[in-house]
Amino acid sequence: MKRLIIQFLLGVLPVITFAHGGEDHGDTKKATVSPASYFASEAGSEIYEVLLKYSPIIPGKESSLRLYLSEYNNNKPIDSAKLEITVAGNPNIKIAVVRIDKGVFELKATFPENKAYNLVVNINSYAGIDLIQLNNIEAGKELTVATTESSSHPHWYSSNWFFGVMGLLIGLLIMLVVNKSRSRKMISGAIILFCLLPTATYNPVSAHGGEDHGDGAASKSGGSSTTFLVEKEAQFLFSIQTQKIGTGDFTESSVLLGTVTAAPQGRAVIQSPQAGKIASLRVTPGQRVGKGQVVAVIEQQVDAGTQISIISQSNTVNAEFEAAKAQYERLKAIEDIAAKKDITEAKARYESAKKNKALFDANTGKNTGSTKAITLTSPVSGVVGTFNYAIGAVVGGGETLFEITNLDQVFVEAQVFTADVSKLKTATMFTATSATDTSLFKLKMVSTAQSVNTGNQSQKVVFELINPKGQFKIGENINVRMTGNNIVRQVVIPNEAITEVNGKPAIFIKDKAEQYSISFIVKGESNDKFTVIIKGTEDGERVVTANVYQMKMMYFNQ
Repeated sequence: MKRLIIQFLLGVLPVITFAHGGEDHGDTKKATVSPASYFASEAGSEIYEVLLKYSPIIPGKESSLRLYLSEYNNNKPIDSAKLEITVAGNPNIKIAVVRIDKGVFELKATFPENKAYNLVVNINSYAGIDLIQLNNIEAGKELTVATTESSSHPHWYSSNWFFGVMGLLIGLLIMLVVNKSRSRKMISGAIILFCLLPTATYNPVSAHGGEDHGDGAASKSGGSSTTFLVEKEAQFLFSIQTQKIGTGDFTESSVLLGTVTAAPQGRAVIQSPQAGKIASLRVTPGQRVGKGQVVAVIEQQVDAGTQISIISQSNTVNAEFEAAKAQYERLKAIEDIAAKKDITEAKARYESAKKNKALFDANTGKNTGSTKAITLTSPVSGVVGTFNYAIGAVVGGGETLFEITNLDQVFVEAQVFTADVSKLKTATMFTATSATDTSLFKLKMVSTAQSVNTGNQSQKVVFELINPKGQFKIGENINVRMTGNNIVRQVVIPNEAITEVNGKPAIFIKDKAEQYSISFIVKGESNDKFTVIIKGTEDGERVVTANVYQMKMMYFNQ
């Protein structure tokens, strides 16, 4: 019985193995080549880049061609240019030039023969005068037709029927060998073959996979092509601009994290010295006040005991003043016979009593009733902040009414880590940028670090912002750029040209009039405007510097 089961499995298994199903070996495999939608010819000089795009030209009939004119280095479209275009070797062919848009011109001409023509473009604009030749404008040539390679009819040796028959024949052969053999080794070998056959299924796909064997552009990152097409119309629409990079002098710098703080004389807290009621507020929020200006009046409430004490002290001070005054005036009247010592003592007593009375009147406001007015003045010049209390509110001693801040003078506390301490000593300039303004503001170091933060081992350095113009707010986090004195000569590009693609820094390089490529770079030192490129670009390449985000989206879409 066991022998029969083994023979049955050996006969059926090769059929199942070779007659595999589910794969499609040819009915859906197609390769399509996209056709070109227009012909193009381009040329350039040190000043201009010229691109001519046209549909198939029919000899003897008027044809319309589109010419795009831009500056070579920055890709800006040329406006208000005067063009004179002739055909080299065929002066009788007249070409009419009509301006369509900024940097876009339409050419109308009739080409008599099926051959290639060369156009000579004479350009006169604000960028300069130049002569450029466009070659191989082919008349009578047709566009490439899309080709499709289909494999809907597979070969006979790759069909499932072929593998099914072959599996059946192999199974019968194995059954015959096992049936004639009485050896246990033979039977054991057949069982092992039975276990291994399902893993040896035939796969007609080639062993190598994943490679692109076509004519597409090479990929530098193992993914999609690094080159892609951006038509000239899209470049003008999105204002894609470039810059020709080169080797230049670069001054290294470092960035420190800073926090804006008030200057010692730039912030004041207006508080009530005594408990009382707010009688009046002489300023409004946002108002600019000067030093010494009255800003509020507090009405202090005096209880009966304090009032009696004030009246008693007032009577004592007044009595002393009147007695000293009378004594001094009497001695002055008899100055001729009075002793000089007595007159001097009477005068000193009178002056002391007079000062005590003035001081008492100033503190009480000459008010010995149940209330006392306290006048609050601003100790600094600045802008009044928001109020914490309204008129009539009762406040306690030491409570804040509002703050006065002067943003014309602010300080910056910057954190300096160990790696930047040595650069701090040799730095030639310190600058800061506001979050609301890209202008650079100079800083002056007023205090070096006196201690080290035990948490992150950073040092706190204090800078004074020179002429901040109210652009910085108290508590605002800003970047402080520290410029050194070490100058290196390397390839540098503007910071706005660098973007991130899949988490890696990258730039876009213009290769031809409508062809761009992405290049992943290795960055070096940087400052507020430029970055040193260690690897990824070369001197003389045109790098996209404006509207890089739109360029990035077009790269992803293609």
